[in-house]
Amino acid sequence: MGRTPKTDERPVPNRIPVLRAERDLSRRDLAEAIGVHYQTVGYLERGEYNPSLSLAMTICDFFGLPVEAVFSFDEFTPLSEVIYERSSE
Repeated sequence: MGRTPKTDERPVPNRIPVLRAERDLSRRDLAEAIGVHYQTVGYLERGEYNPSLSLAMTICDFFGLPVEAVFSFDEFTPLSEVIYERSSE
């Protein structure tokens, strides 16, 4: 029988790298703006760390986006597939 992961073990994909790139922000810039260490931003981007609810909301407020636009339990579809109908397969 498969093991169901605990909520805090389930990876939370995010769009933080894309949002940073759109705004020409370094990890350090974002970290300073949201009050965390720059390495925390790297951990978040790589999926090695799930943010607390408070941190997730702070990130969303910073980017001016709803939480579902930044975080998801499912992988986000690459923009090349959405905009240009290209498949990564």
